[in-house]
Amino acid sequence: MPVTLESATGAGAYAGPAWWKALIEAARAEHPAAEMMAVLDCGEEPGTALTALRAGVSRIRFTGDVAMRGRLGAIAAQLGATVEGEAATEDVLDLLEARNALALSRRFLARNEGGG
Repeated sequence: MPVTLESATGAGAYAGPAWWKALIEAARAEHPAAEMMAVLDCGEEPGTALTALRAGVSRIRFTGDVAMRGRLGAIAAQLGATVEGEAATEDVLDLLEARNALALSRRFLARNEGGG
């Protein structure tokens, strides 16, 4: 089952792209057979988004000005990266305040394994 790992909102600014890249590399090393995509949320900050792209983050979220998103998208395309807008709200597992992340994850994956 393919998964998309998404950072917390604005994590590009407060945690930085190097942290995100290291986290994703560790996840890929731990689970090499997993189909995973990763999205670093850069909030509304174009400077943060540009820094992430220059650092080699291949997929970022930018929720600021639409025209700026277009400019960042053009830069991303030259680097083989992607810029997206608002996050999807359905079929998302958020473990931020989970008391039992393992059990919650298992229920989520079991529900989605059957296609819904």
